[in-house]
Amino acid sequence: MNQDIQDYKKRENPFFVPYDTPHETVPFHLIRLEDYKEAFLEGIRREDEDIENMLKEPGEPTFDNTIAREDNSKGENYYNLLGRVSEVFSNMLNAETYDELDDLAEELDPLLTKHANDISLNPQLFERTKHIYDIYKQAEKDGVLPKGHRELTTEEKTLLEDEYDGFVRSGALLDVEGKEKLRKLTEEASMLTLQFSQNLLKENKAFTLHITDEKDLDGLPQTAIDAAALAAKEHKKEGWLFTLDHPSMSPFMTYSTRRELRKKLYMAKNTVCTHKNKRNNMDICKRLVNLRRELAQLLGYDTYADYVLKRRMASNKDNVYQLLYDLIHAYKPKAVEEVKEVEKLFKADPAVSDHPVLEPWDFSFYSHQLQLKRYNLDAEMLRPYFQLDKVIDGVFGLATRLYGITFHENKDIPVYHPNVKAYEVVDKDGSYLAVFYADFHPRKGKQGGAWMTEFQGQWVDSKGRNNRPHVSVVMNLTKPTADNPALLTLGEVETFLHEFGHALHGMFANTEYEALSGTNVWWDFVELPSQFMENYAVERDFLRTFAFHYQTGEPLPDELIDRIVKSRNFMVAYGCLRQVSFGLLDMAYYTQTKAFDEDIITFEKKAWEDAILMPQLPDTCMTVQFSHIMAGGYAAGYYSYKWAEVLDADAFSLFKKNGIFDQATAQSFRDNILSKGGTEHPMTLYKRFRGQAPTIDALLERNGIKYKA
Repeated sequence: MNQDIQDYKKRENPFFVPYDTPHETVPFHLIRLEDYKEAFLEGIRREDEDIENMLKEPGEPTFDNTIAREDNSKGENYYNLLGRVSEVFSNMLNAETYDELDDLAEELDPLLTKHANDISLNPQLFERTKHIYDIYKQAEKDGVLPKGHRELTTEEKTLLEDEYDGFVRSGALLDVEGKEKLRKLTEEASMLTLQFSQNLLKENKAFTLHITDEKDLDGLPQTAIDAAALAAKEHKKEGWLFTLDHPSMSPFMTYSTRRELRKKLYMAKNTVCTHKNKRNNMDICKRLVNLRRELAQLLGYDTYADYVLKRRMASNKDNVYQLLYDLIHAYKPKAVEEVKEVEKLFKADPAVSDHPVLEPWDFSFYSHQLQLKRYNLDAEMLRPYFQLDKVIDGVFGLATRLYGITFHENKDIPVYHPNVKAYEVVDKDGSYLAVFYADFHPRKGKQGGAWMTEFQGQWVDSKGRNNRPHVSVVMNLTKPTADNPALLTLGEVETFLHEFGHALHGMFANTEYEALSGTNVWWDFVELPSQFMENYAVERDFLRTFAFHYQTGEPLPDELIDRIVKSRNFMVAYGCLRQVSFGLLDMAYYTQTKAFDEDIITFEKKAWEDAILMPQLPDTCMTVQFSHIMAGGYAAGYYSYKWAEVLDADAFSLFKKNGIFDQATAQSFRDNILSKGGTEHPMTLYKRFRGQAPTIDALLERNGIKYKA
């Protein structure tokens, strides 16, 4: 014991020293819980000291000694301690958390929010930035720069604009009373978003559907049964266990003939965080809506949406609503027909004669029956051809074919969980491009859904060294079982492609400043690279590169590919309206001008009713689990998915014209979109790639929608 204490005292905090790992990747194996707090506190101290020293320096503030200094000019061996620990900590909270880590997050959150406010509300720091900003604005009018100030590149002008605007949007122009109020608002909002996420994770993981009677497995494919048996074994239970994780819940809702069990699972999922317990998110959501409205109005905006959309391609809420209602008008007639077809099939089933009302827990089951009837296509028919290892080869191979990059697994790169794979990414000229982590399967302590993140961004330091990014994708795909490898659905292949598109945006980053690199772009532009990649999921020539039967090695038959292509727009209008409904709900909350105190469930059902086609149940609630708009950065921005879909359909139409693997078109996409980050206005970048502004026509054509305005 004494020796252990001595060893611990000698031990260095891994965040404080150079990472002795390949490409200076995070040494997850060395990090202990206590390391985080020590590193956060020291990181805050160093940042405060650095700002204080800068403010004491004599001489006039310039771009190089103020703006660039803050971002990237500390030298080749410099690292931002606070950024270093923050990246790891925030990622672990989502991908590999546990109670002690959650508790630490609650302890640290007020300190970190206060520190961020201390910087953004520092009057001297703002005055330095404003001084520089005013000089360059005046020079634009006069055509002459004062002595001591140099011409800026386009990227540097963007960075200066962003820095100044960031201060203003963070309250730099407020009086003392206003700044104090802003501090309180942001500190409370930060804590509540953390609580929202923790509640949602714990509530989702708390429910299981435990089946002990084999008859209750009727209709389920063997892959779902095997996965449920494995889950039961992992929980040390007999029989089969189904959870609210997508790979478990989705097959059950699609295939189970046990209507009451489908209802039980559906209601469990759609009532999380509504129960009378400490994980209820109702009041948290109300308070977050009000906090954000108060913040926006404190800064001079009518609504939080007005505040957010000032820095979006959409520009204002009228344009957002215009997009959402254009989509409703275009897609709703077909969506109504789609629902009627499902309902017709439902009513023809004698098994439901005692309750002939199509309920939400029936929709996946009967729409699947309709898909079988119309296209003779089933997700389980395709699973054997989508072995995860082969899908990985296919997705990586697509990147190789388009951009010439290659992926090489490196087991010397530390990972935070045994299921995570780490790869070195090599550019087409043989140079090192990035590190790529892939985390595929659900587990305890991991949030649901899928996302891309970074452990290190990209920037060029003062010595010209291009520091390459460490990019990660985190998903919840079907797990392997004792008898079979991980076999995916086509939808899961699309999810992989989507997150991989984000990853390419990060990996190809090639800017001077980290604040503008990779996915640091306007929110309604960030989904373009991800949704663009989804297009390949139903392309015949892509499927032929990796879709081989996991047992026989036979390629996916042309007949099945034909059915995939023909069915690509199955329920497309219904799916579109579902996304639009989320956008309407988001905008309804964040266009509030007065204190919001309505019943969340009642408000929700009214807010999105124009896009809802199925009966709404009185107890279900999306808001309390809608991480995107409550805790994920999409507040007043969920429309971005549909906005970017217009862009991705338009962009992919150029590939369809030139060839889906055309390297010249891909290089242009890389040069003008993927590598540029947020260095210029996104529409400028898009037009440079496409040669024209986007239109909705390509999306309507892709979806088979015939529409007249």
